[in-house]
Order: sequence, then structure tokens, then C-alpha cells
Amino acid sequence: MNFRRRQPDDEPEINLIPLIDVLLVILIFLAATTSFTRFSQLKVSLPQAQAGSADLDALNIAISQEGLYALNGQLLAGTSSQEIAQALSSAARNSNEAVLVINADAQTTHESVVRVMEAARLAGISRVNFATRSTP
Repeated sequence: MNFRRRQPDDEPEINLIPLIDVLLVILIFLAATTSFTRFSQLKVSLPQAQAGSADLDALNIAISQEGLYALNGQLLAGTSSQEIAQALSSAARNSNEAVLVINADAQTTHESVVRVMEAARLAGISRVNFATRSTP
């Protein structure tokens, strides 16, 4: 008598469904956390500062880090474009072709410099220069 049961010839198989589920979750996680931002760069040719002779009749306006303005060494009371334009036009009465030289602190906000440029436009000054520091 043979009391052993005969087992069917089932071969073990690898179930791929859990593997596919895990890989799909990893793929979704990577796609969700990946940043697809492209950084674009502009190639800009910057001008070189050269030492030259400064115009003696130029109007010099200095802008401090705090946003204070000084025209030819005199502190301006106003900080709006209109008030700066009035000071520039009164200082430029003697010369018909005035030149404005802007001396700005390195920590000056861009807004302060643009405000002076707008004031120069309102005052009718078309020649605006920026003072630079030459490297030793």
C-alpha cells in the first residue's frame, strides 16, 4: 500500500505583479519629485571701465545705501522723482548740454538708481553716465 498522496507537478513560478506595482510606485515618486526646470543663460558682453577725463560741468549725484541723494555734495531733501528732477533742472540752468554722473553705492537698490534716471528724463538731461571704480 502506498499511502503517499501524489502531488501535482506544479512548478514554482515568480509572480511579477507585485514587482511591477513597486516599480510603478517608484517611477511615480521619481517623476513627482524631479524638477524639469531649464536654466537659460544670456551671453552678455559687459563694457570695460576706462579712466578718462571727467567733465568739469557735469552734475554729480550720489546715492547712498539708505536711498539718500546728494547733488554736487549737497544733500537733497526729497526722494521722489519729481523733487530730484526739480533739483537737477535748477542745477543745470547754466549749461545747455548738461551731463549727469550717477555715483551709487554698491548696496544701493536698483529702484533708487532708476528713480534718478527718471528724474534726469523729467529734467531734460539726456546724457547720463555712471561712475565706476577702476580695479588697481
